[in-house]
Amino acid sequence: MTQITIVPRPTRLCSGVAGEKGSMTEKPQSEPPILKQPDPQEFQFDLNHAFDSIVALQSVVPADAFTAPILGTERGGSGVVIRDSGLVLTIGYLITEAENVWLTAADGRVTQAHALAYDQETGFGLVQALGKLGLPALELGRSSAVKPGDPVLVAGGGKRQAVRARVVTKQEFAGYWEYLLDEAIFTAPAHPFWGGTGMIGRDGKLLGIGSLNVQQASAKGPTRDINMMVPIDLLPPILDDLLAYGRVNKPPRPWLGLYSAESEGRIVVAEVVARGPAAAAGMRRGDIISAVRDASVASLGEFYRKVWSAGPAGTEIPIEVVREQRTLWLRVKSADRSSYLKAPKLQ
Repeated sequence: MTQITIVPRPTRLCSGVAGEKGSMTEKPQSEPPILKQPDPQEFQFDLNHAFDSIVALQSVVPADAFTAPILGTERGGSGVVIRDSGLVLTIGYLITEAENVWLTAADGRVTQAHALAYDQETGFGLVQALGKLGLPALELGRSSAVKPGDPVLVAGGGKRQAVRARVVTKQEFAGYWEYLLDEAIFTAPAHPFWGGTGMIGRDGKLLGIGSLNVQQASAKGPTRDINMMVPIDLLPPILDDLLAYGRVNKPPRPWLGLYSAESEGRIVVAEVVARGPAAAAGMRRGDIISAVRDASVASLGEFYRKVWSAGPAGTEIPIEVVREQRTLWLRVKSADRSSYLKAPKLQ
């Protein structure tokens, strides 16, 4: 299986917009560089029509927000219009705790928007335009039908931001921030402003949303940058809940509040979130996680699944760690991560 290694702090790198925080009513000023565009004759659909469904997205988050120290207070990326009403699908970290959101069309028109929903399990985020967006909705495709080698377009920020790519692989992805996809999609070459980009299939339909820049390591060649996409098939089962409640209407998963990584066949705690459940239980940076509830764990995916199967958020989870060659059992009273986040303000 292809080896995927995550690039540190990817969400910092996703921003296509930088600068000082401006007024909510001001048009964002800075723009990313123009990329070489795909040849329309290579595809069997109207590229300009599809690209008109892609918007640039900028958000501003309060300085005291829970995610501000990690993700920053100014975030930039893209989104895809999926309903004629101005509903935009993006990647959730761009809008988490956002109090101000702007959407910019390919023709430069700027529309204020509201952070409507965020699903922590998939990573999807929804934004609703507060004015008439006047852009076409991109039809959802079937990501399950995508195969390695298939050509795709990775588009963001309007027609100036498209990259012709191919699917490299489809496989499990475990993120260090307690995130897991059973089957993520990876594409290359990498889009330089990947956050919230739309992965468009050869039929012009939306197949995924750009989430990360990661590295593909291979014994046959040098390491290269590729993009991780959240498959669009994960959206339809949860869309109604996201629109009605702002989240999926079920008990939330238990959250521990730690960042961990696999190293030489071990799960190592890279960082513990201040005031989080793991910190309260005494877990420390450098601890090696060896078991959850008497069951050994050897991979991040296995670790997360064991934690999430223990019960809903609030469940106390016994975790065995190795620290300075000593074995310790810590009882972590898990939490709902959403309870640490600022709720979006109604506009």
